[in-house]
Amino acid sequence: MGFKIVISPAGKRFEAEEGESILDAALRNGVSLSYGCRNAVCGACKGKLLSGEVSYEDLEPVALTEAEKAAGMVLFCGAEPRSDLTIAVDEVGSSEEIIVEQYPVRVAKLDKLAPDVMRVYLKLPEASRMQFLAGQYIDILLSDGRRRSFSLANAPHDDALIELHIRYIEGGEFTKHVFGDMPEKEMLRIEGPLGGFYLREHSPRPIIFVAGGTGFAPIKGIIEHALAENIERPMYLYWGARAKVDLYLNEMPKEWAARGVVNYIPVLSDAKASDQWQGREGYVHQAVLDDFPDLSGYDIYVGGPPVMVSAARDAFAAQGMMEENFFYDAFEFAKDSAASEA
Repeated sequence: MGFKIVISPAGKRFEAEEGESILDAALRNGVSLSYGCRNAVCGACKGKLLSGEVSYEDLEPVALTEAEKAAGMVLFCGAEPRSDLTIAVDEVGSSEEIIVEQYPVRVAKLDKLAPDVMRVYLKLPEASRMQFLAGQYIDILLSDGRRRSFSLANAPHDDALIELHIRYIEGGEFTKHVFGDMPEKEMLRIEGPLGGFYLREHSPRPIIFVAGGTGFAPIKGIIEHALAENIERPMYLYWGARAKVDLYLNEMPKEWAARGVVNYIPVLSDAKASDQWQGREGYVHQAVLDDFPDLSGYDIYVGGPPVMVSAARDAFAAQGMMEENFFYDAFEFAKDSAASEA
């Protein structure tokens, strides 16, 4: 049996399953509430219960004072509904509302998605969770003080592990380590979340996503979040790559398209004869221009190298795109002396 939960004053509704905390239910449904430790200790997920009943089965609400309990305050990470609820809390709507912190992490799993793309899963300590908005990025802090930046490829409702898509860069010391001798369980230190690339949920406009290479990573997270929140705005995904092998998770957007929730258009710029490619070819931003003569009514999210982002921005503006509706994650690949974002 599920319980209906209403957020006041916004009126947003979601449902919690039996034995599920309010916070877990919110995140599963794409609702971004503040949280920190998820162990009822830090108090970051504190909010007011306006109606209904809750109980704490697994966690003791040590972050609540007796006065707060008497005033109806609850900890959403531990409180489980025992009836339909109305709660008073503000959703996290921008990156400025999230605290940037440093965390120790260990490498939980390495998964080679393509010859030059590695999916890296990072695990935070059991008592920690990093709150983030889908599309943001983290810095990996190297021992010599340098940083390497990588976009988060997972959505907040799926935050047990941090997912990164790391491309091998010739001359890149860190990526050489990732593809060479990085062992599972290696310890790293990260800082995050960072960046302003995230879904503007209150916009009514349809969305065009444009990804170049591993720029698919943050866009994947944003789309997964949008699907969890049941956003009904039309969504179009254009993913540009050199050859078919570079569409390293191609079955995922194909499945979104088969469900009718995302319109997916892959575009190859240098298809090989062995690809037997029957789809679109050329520059990915040109495919968007060909399909949308007037871009004035769209929100556009672009993830990829700066040259691609810059070309897309200029071309889209010339075709009616409003500057304030353009959001991007542009990253430079770094060698030994520079910072990177991917």
